[in-house]
Amino acid sequence: SQPTLSCLECVERKTKLATLIASVDRKNGASKARYVTKPSSKVRKASTASITLTSPTVAANGLDPSITRPPRPTQAASQGASPFLVSNIPFTQSSPSNVFGVGSQHPFSNYWTCQGGLPEVISVLPSKDQADLLIAKFFEVVDPVYPFIHRRTFYSDYENFWALPSEAKGDVDASLIALHFAMYALGTQFMTFSYEERSQTAEFYCSAANQALRVYSYLNRTTIRAIQAMLLIAYFLMNDNHASDAYAWAGIHLRQAYAMRLHRDPDLVVPEASILEKQQRRKLWQAVFFQDTSAATLLKMPPTTTHSDVPVESLSDDNEQNLASMKQDVSYMRAMWHLGNLVQENLSSPMSLSLPVANSPRHKESLVAAFRRLYKSFPAYLTVLDYGILQQQVASNPRAVRQNLFLTSNYYHCLALLQASDNAAQEVEVNVKGALEAAHEALCAFFKLFGLFEIEAGVWWEYQHRAFEESLLIVNLLAMNTISDADYDKIFRDDIRRMLELMSRYG
Repeated sequence: SQPTLSCLECVERKTKLATLIASVDRKNGASKARYVTKPSSKVRKASTASITLTSPTVAANGLDPSITRPPRPTQAASQGASPFLVSNIPFTQSSPSNVFGVGSQHPFSNYWTCQGGLPEVISVLPSKDQADLLIAKFFEVVDPVYPFIHRRTFYSDYENFWALPSEAKGDVDASLIALHFAMYALGTQFMTFSYEERSQTAEFYCSAANQALRVYSYLNRTTIRAIQAMLLIAYFLMNDNHASDAYAWAGIHLRQAYAMRLHRDPDLVVPEASILEKQQRRKLWQAVFFQDTSAATLLKMPPTTTHSDVPVESLSDDNEQNLASMKQDVSYMRAMWHLGNLVQENLSSPMSLSLPVANSPRHKESLVAAFRRLYKSFPAYLTVLDYGILQQQVASNPRAVRQNLFLTSNYYHCLALLQASDNAAQEVEVNVKGALEAAHEALCAFFKLFGLFEIEAGVWWEYQHRAFEESLLIVNLLAMNTISDADYDKIFRDDIRRMLELMSRYG
């Protein structure tokens, strides 16, 4: 039902082909020449069957499941595999999970002609008033937790673009338009109108962002702005139930980030650059790095951003007007960066291969101690767990509360995975109490987000996926029946009941 336009040349080809087929039919009868190239009998059978079936079953690998194949040999579980970690579930399954959705259709709808170019994309821009609302929503909700766009520079470019006459807008850099549409798409996801309206409008804006990147030729050249747009599109795709597409899409901007040498210390590779440009490079690398590490941990895939010499402490608040909020952002970004470094090496990498996280009880104790030392190094505002205090802070500093909840969720989720890891061959056991407590704090961060920012909690796919995985972990640990304290046991059972209530409420 979506409008799909074709270029003039394609239309002419289709018309000529249709005319040719029609003339053959008239000469030889409708029973002949039904195909330009006669398909195989297997294809004809599949085509006939598809008429009677509403939704034919297709395996995730694209093969027909009705075809009998020899059974695959059972793969032995690794010695370090833990029955409590979701990492044991293979990423490629016969049918994708749709608990929070992984997507099964191409994420970018085709509304564009071959010859339209950038002017065609610009023609579907929202009004300036609507654009202002969406950008404001982006900086209110998305920017606090992923603060890699320099607001002052962005608004300068943004206002300059909108001040241009209509005929001049088509001459601007296509990556700027891609960034605008990516921000419109994310901003739309957090608006308060109906889900269907939000979804359709946001997907349209995302398609426009993708088309602008195509006009820009994003596969063979890139800029900071282009990578920013692609990074935001990846987050949009996750929130839009296209996690698999987001993971594949992120692989492109990861390569482009390496190509731009964002993984290198800017003082070494671009010493002549301005302070602002160096800071933007550091911020963008941190954002690319953490998105990769987070996705690798959630999807149990190998991390990609493993090579860098950018010092975490080199990220500073130089050349900023609002030093108060910027210092807060820098502290948050450094905390997430340090956490990502610890998680990538000690959790993401071994879990992606189903290897033991710890090779001895002492090794596991040292890893847990490293996580706790890191947590103590975080600024005080990022470690507040009391819901009442956070409620009070929402009115005065909602940005800090959002950062607190995102860091808390990420940190305790990873700590829970570590505490739940075991290695029977080396006598490494599951720390049931430690894993339950960490999973409880991580899940509570999700509940707090729902209590303070309900619409946002219903949008962030990563947050939802972590919460679901934490719930499964708690259920599996409770099944061990190792907790004798009934009151203590009730705390975790209440977490599961509350999670089930949210899932039934929101589907």
